[in-house]
Amino acid sequence: MNVLQYILDLGPAVMLPAVIFVLGLLLRQGIGKSLRSGITIGVGFVGITLVISLLTDNLGPAAQEMAERFNLGLSIVDVGWPGASPMAWASNIGTVAIPVAILVNVVMLLLKWTRVVNVDIWNIWHMAFAGAIVSTASGSFWLGVLGVVIYAAFAYKLGDWFAPIIHKYNGLEGISIPHGTGAIMAPIAVVTDAIIEKIPGLKNVNINSDKIENRLGPIGEPAIIGAILGTVIGALAGYEVSAILQLGIQMAAVMLLMPTVVKFIMEGLMPIAEAAREMLDKRFSGQDYYIGLDPALLLGNSQVVAASLIFVPLTLVIAILIPGNEVLPFGDLATIGFFISIAVGIHGGNLFRTLISGTLIMTMTIWIANMMVGVHTQLALNTGTISGGQVASLDQGGSPLQFIMTELTTWQNLIPLIVVTAIYGFCVVFTIVQHKRGKLLPAETDKN
Repeated sequence: MNVLQYILDLGPAVMLPAVIFVLGLLLRQGIGKSLRSGITIGVGFVGITLVISLLTDNLGPAAQEMAERFNLGLSIVDVGWPGASPMAWASNIGTVAIPVAILVNVVMLLLKWTRVVNVDIWNIWHMAFAGAIVSTASGSFWLGVLGVVIYAAFAYKLGDWFAPIIHKYNGLEGISIPHGTGAIMAPIAVVTDAIIEKIPGLKNVNINSDKIENRLGPIGEPAIIGAILGTVIGALAGYEVSAILQLGIQMAAVMLLMPTVVKFIMEGLMPIAEAAREMLDKRFSGQDYYIGLDPALLLGNSQVVAASLIFVPLTLVIAILIPGNEVLPFGDLATIGFFISIAVGIHGGNLFRTLISGTLIMTMTIWIANMMVGVHTQLALNTGTISGGQVASLDQGGSPLQFIMTELTTWQNLIPLIVVTAIYGFCVVFTIVQHKRGKLLPAETDKN
């Protein structure tokens, strides 16, 4: 096993704290402060992993049981990011993806094409997957490397565009989220929000978990909403009463624990982020920089957590309703909140708008994931991840940018390529225009 693979196998709970520790030393924070920041962030990620495991180990099987019980015809299981990321790292592109992505970041910083200083090394797997899937489809290593470059450059620009929303809505000054799911899908929410603003009556509808709690009293509290969702899914899965009640309590725990564990990440991160900004301000006077980090930070917001739980059953419904779809959402159900995390901020915490844009986001994601099954399965076979059968993933397997780059090398799905390029391209261009006009800010609704 080479050194790079060994480091990658440590996972984000060890890898990111190590990066933060080294960064703290470079920023002259001292061994003690740097170590405390790194360990605190590590504790936060361990906490998130435990909470997500409640979803993966309990809600995931319930969703699968429900799909089988009602004979929904979804035969290809979404392996999620836990299944897709090893494919990326084990591919012929995996060994070069990290240095290429870092080089792209450095070059863009030097040319002043971005203000994002990305320290989220683990999530470079998104860029590695982009290169791996393009290389698999085209048979060209160098086209795969180009895929990494394009995906990385686009992610850093998305980090620039959405940083004001991360600051103003989530309260994370100087932070950006150049992420391969939340940021990639966010332009769809930008267009959705603009359209809703043009519709009389509809633009005044504002629903968030705080208002639900105020109107419904204790029944509207996040924990109780989680418990209700858990028990309903357990009942639809055909569980016994005891298992239904257990699932309800587990989902209630998710609603309460997720914001708590995220606080540890923020506690460890903010001193390092502040020191990095101060150093950059001194070295490059007059230039503002953003520290690029994982969207797990956004899960500290109650509206993001509420939307995440709502979209677990809703994503299953969407998968059922898409004509010809065979992909069963499973592995990524636990992290479905990442797909809509920035969208929540774009809508100012308005769950009504998030439901609309999130439905569009997940519809496109599942539709694309279904079309990508063939090349996704080939990548899995090439890397030895599977020995037979078919696989899919929502995270990256359902990315519109992945799909566009892949199809441009094969031209096998011409009409879907035109449709996805037209829709997603319009959303991106509209986002750029809004950013240049200074209008890429949270919608004026009640924020939490």
